[in-house]
Amino acid sequence: MSEDIQSLLEKINREGVEKAEAAAAAIVNEAKAKADALAKKAQEDAARAKADAEKSQAAYVARAKESLAQAARDTVIAVEASVKALLEKLLLDSVAAALADDRTAPALAAEAIAGLSGPGEIVCGPELAKALAQRLASGGAFTVSADEGIGPGFKVRLDGGRVETDFTAAAIAAELAKRLRPDLAALLK
Repeated sequence: MSEDIQSLLEKINREGVEKAEAAAAAIVNEAKAKADALAKKAQEDAARAKADAEKSQAAYVARAKESLAQAARDTVIAVEASVKALLEKLLLDSVAAALADDRTAPALAAEAIAGLSGPGEIVCGPELAKALAQRLASGGAFTVSADEGIGPGFKVRLDGGRVETDFTAAAIAAELAKRLRPDLAALLK
């Protein structure tokens, strides 16, 4: 009997070891599967994070290029406006200087009204009013009025003031600038 018990104990022992080995193998396989799943998830997360970072970087680069292009356009517009303003100021100063000349302005005023008929009025600054009054004294169709606020140049008024032609420095410079602007714009481009 002792042999039967011995063989039964060995059988129980062997079955226990086999079961323990099978359980250990199952635990190891389950651990490997979990580790593989975690590694795969980590790789997927890393790939997603990399793709997100690349997309974010591309968007940042695109925004930076757009901002740089906008800044360049703004700079060109600002420089163009500054150059135009400078040239318009120089033009106004030149026209004002020409109209302030004691010989040029009266001659221009006389030329402006030479072909006009009927009564009219020339409005100008006090200095020019004196010179024009002397020059136009014999004509009689036009009166000369002094206006402190008119600056260099003059205005011709007809039909009781309903028709007015402006020959002031500001008006002449503005008209010249309007005609020069397309050429200036072409030069600036």
